[in-house]
Amino acid sequence: MTQGEPDTATRSSRSAAEGRSEDRYRRGRRTDAEPLAASWSPEQPEKRHARGFVATYGWRLYAVPVLIAVTVLVAFQVAGDKTQPPPVAAAADPVTGSQVDKAPEGEPGAPDVTERAPVPDLNIPSAELPNGGAFAQGGAHTWHGVPGETGKVGGGPKFYTYTVEIEDGVDAAQFGGDEAFGRLVDQTLADPRGWTGLGEISVQRVQPNFPNPSFRVSLTTPDSTHDVCGYTIKYESSCYRSSEKRVVINLARWVRGAVAFDGDILTYRQYALNHEIGHAFRNGHVGCPQAGALAPVMMQQSFGVANDYVSQLNKAAGNPDPVKSDGLVCKPNPWPNPQARPAG
Repeated sequence: MTQGEPDTATRSSRSAAEGRSEDRYRRGRRTDAEPLAASWSPEQPEKRHARGFVATYGWRLYAVPVLIAVTVLVAFQVAGDKTQPPPVAAAADPVTGSQVDKAPEGEPGAPDVTERAPVPDLNIPSAELPNGGAFAQGGAHTWHGVPGETGKVGGGPKFYTYTVEIEDGVDAAQFGGDEAFGRLVDQTLADPRGWTGLGEISVQRVQPNFPNPSFRVSLTTPDSTHDVCGYTIKYESSCYRSSEKRVVINLARWVRGAVAFDGDILTYRQYALNHEIGHAFRNGHVGCPQAGALAPVMMQQSFGVANDYVSQLNKAAGNPDPVKSDGLVCKPNPWPNPQARPAG
């Protein structure tokens, strides 16, 4: 044996190893190094049995049917939930002049007046209806439109259309007729001291047959007002019923006014219109901000201009009202923008 050549034992060992290596890849040969799964062989299709299928997919055979069953069950439950009626939003207390609605509107309100315990008798002198002219206590609970229209008033980007109507059974002759009521609504909304004078809102009166106006201003008898707005606290007031898009102006207040306005019926009527239409413009109640100041138009001035009285009424009705009993007293004011010059 020359130097560098392997001896006979070594050559034999190498040949045996090479033979094993070639034998390892011979077709149909199973070795310890191959993966523990059924091999695919086109020459042996009969071996592709359920055992090979189970070995290949393993746990998936059990998981997939379970997932399908769970999915079907969840879909059935969701479909069942959709058959349930939507939740009903609470109604705001109508006697405060706030929005009243029993349909989902996405706006805050007090509990439904039909679900409250009886309100105790209250003695709020400023909330009493003043003495004065006669008015119809009840009507037909239907309304007729008052013909009339205006051009667009105000330059604000929030544009509203409105109609004017009066309940059937109301004798409007005592305050100038149907047209006089409609004219005062128009004048109040067009006044620079009103909502259109703030630069955010524009309005236009449309004929009664106009499809889907933004709101309707409805002069309404006390009995029908109670039906539409509720009557939790036994003081007359008006309201905005958003589900009907109806600004309800209580005929009793229209004829008699409010104690805080000391017999000034015209000024009170302007206040009642601006306050209730203010709710149609999405404004809520506020209190007197400073002693001796002009009351904000969204203060409940039909009940008075003292925060203590207004707060007491709202607490009795269960209203989550922002007015605090802090002793502040304001002066009556019918306008959202009282600093502006009056029209004309």
